[in-house]
Amino acid sequence: MGPQSTMSSNRALEGVHGVQVVPHAPFVVEEVTQHGDQRTICKNSNSRNNRHILMERVQQHISYRFRPVHCCLTGDQTVAETVANVVTSLPFIALGVHAPRKNLNSRMYANSLIGVGLASSLYHCSRGRIRKFLRWVDYTMIATTTVCLSRALRSEHPKLLMAASAVCLPFQPLMVSVVHTGLMEVAFAQRAIKDPELRMVHNVHKACSLLGGVLFVADDVFPQIPFIHAAWHLAAAVGVGTCNKLLE
Repeated sequence: MGPQSTMSSNRALEGVHGVQVVPHAPFVVEEVTQHGDQRTICKNSNSRNNRHILMERVQQHISYRFRPVHCCLTGDQTVAETVANVVTSLPFIALGVHAPRKNLNSRMYANSLIGVGLASSLYHCSRGRIRKFLRWVDYTMIATTTVCLSRALRSEHPKLLMAASAVCLPFQPLMVSVVHTGLMEVAFAQRAIKDPELRMVHNVHKACSLLGGVLFVADDVFPQIPFIHAAWHLAAAVGVGTCNKLLE
């Protein structure tokens, strides 16, 4: 039987109720010898497709890990959630307005806090294609605030660190935030040890930081649960308010 006869037989079966013609059958043809051994003659034609799909999934996983913003964009599903997220963004503006402005570094930090509140409000009000861009702006402003705060608390940071932070800020704002938040936490702990009046404030800060970290992860893992992001805003705002005590 030649190729033409095979194609004609496939056409003959088309349209028959309950019959579906599959051009590449998902099975393996095997030859069984007299001794019971199996020898594969034709491998599954779908094996290449399976390897291709696996490679695509690996590439998608790697690209996801190297994206500058990892948080999901599925929030603000309802008007109530949008309102809650915008309202809980406003405390950052108030904290920036009332933050100490003793020198250039502290003024830059206070202004960056106002920028965080504005960027967050714009992001949560946005829809469509611009939403992804505003999510990046939101994260970049948060990273900028952490850099300004660590600079205001300790101006003797290595110039190489500050230069690397400035370069990585547009591409990996989350990484920059983690590094400078860690520097701020170390400076806060050292000040609390020396100053007993800051110990209570530091305890509140640690509790809010821990709660904020849990809510941040939960917002990414359980995007279907509403108001988690708004709760994260509040925990972060209280934590930022305690940091302002260090600049007084």
